[in-house]
Amino acid sequence: MRLPAAVQNMAERLLNAPVRAFVPAAGGCINHGGEIKTAGGASYFIKWNNAQLFPDMFAAEHNGLLLLAKANAVRVPAVMGVVQDDRWQVMVMEYIRPSKPAGNYWEMLGEQLAALHLITAPRFGLDTDNYIGSLPQHNTQKAKWVDFFISNRLEFQLLLAEQHGRAEATLRKRFEKLYTRLPEIFPDEPPALLHGDLWSGNLITGEAGQPCLIDPAVYFGHREAELAFTRLFGGFDSRFYQAYQSVFALHPGFSDRADVYNLYPLLVHVNLFGGSYLASVLHVL
Repeated sequence: MRLPAAVQNMAERLLNAPVRAFVPAAGGCINHGGEIKTAGGASYFIKWNNAQLFPDMFAAEHNGLLLLAKANAVRVPAVMGVVQDDRWQVMVMEYIRPSKPAGNYWEMLGEQLAALHLITAPRFGLDTDNYIGSLPQHNTQKAKWVDFFISNRLEFQLLLAEQHGRAEATLRKRFEKLYTRLPEIFPDEPPALLHGDLWSGNLITGEAGQPCLIDPAVYFGHREAELAFTRLFGGFDSRFYQAYQSVFALHPGFSDRADVYNLYPLLVHVNLFGGSYLASVLHVL
C-alpha cells in the first residue's frame, strides 16, 4: 500500500513538516493506516478513509480521545490533528511503538479502567454522536440507562438489521419482550465514562509496557456494559477483572447480566458482517 499523494499533503499540512517515509500497518477493515516519518526523523501514526462514506468519523474519534485523555486514568494516543476534504479524511496521532507488556500490565489496566469509570455525568449518552466500527452510534442523552440502552443501542441496531433483511420476523417480538424485563435486570448506577469498544483489538502496549487504548466509541453508560464487552471475544486475563473489582466492585450477579449487555455489540456484528452472529443474539434472548 502506498500513501496517496493527497493524504500525504494533508498530513504535511497538519505536521508542518514533509513526510519522507510510510510503513503500512497490518489489519484494519475500515481505515487505512500506518507509521509516517518526517524529514526530521519523528514518527507518527496516520489513519485515513473515505470522507463521504464515514462523514466526521475522525472528528468524533478525536473528541472521544480528548475525553479519555482529560480523564487522566488510562493512556490514549495524543492527536496531532484531523483534516478532511471532499474525498479524504485524515487523522495524525502519536506513534506508540509496540512493546512487551509489563509484569503488572493486567493489574494496571483493571485499576485504570475502574478509575475511568468513576468519572460520571448527569445523563447517559454524549452531546455528540460517533461511530461503533463503521456504523453510526447515536448518543442522544437520557436520564435512565434502560431508556438509553433500548432506544440508542438495541432499537437502532435492530431497525438497521430489519432494513437490510438480516433479522427474522419474530426477532422484534422477542426484543420487545426483553424491553419489559430490563428495569429488573440492570442495577441502578450513575453514568460512567466508557471507552465504548473495548476488546483486545483496541488494546495495545506502550513503550514502558503499560496499557494504551485506541479506537474509542466514547459515551457515558453503564460500566457493566464495558466489562461485558471485554468478555465477548475471549475475555481479558483474570488479573484484570480482579484488579478492577478491588477498586470499583461490581454489583452481585454481573455474570448473569453480561450477555444482555452484549446484545448491543452482537447486533452491531450482525449489521457489519451478516447473519452468522444472529444465532448468538437468539441464544441470549
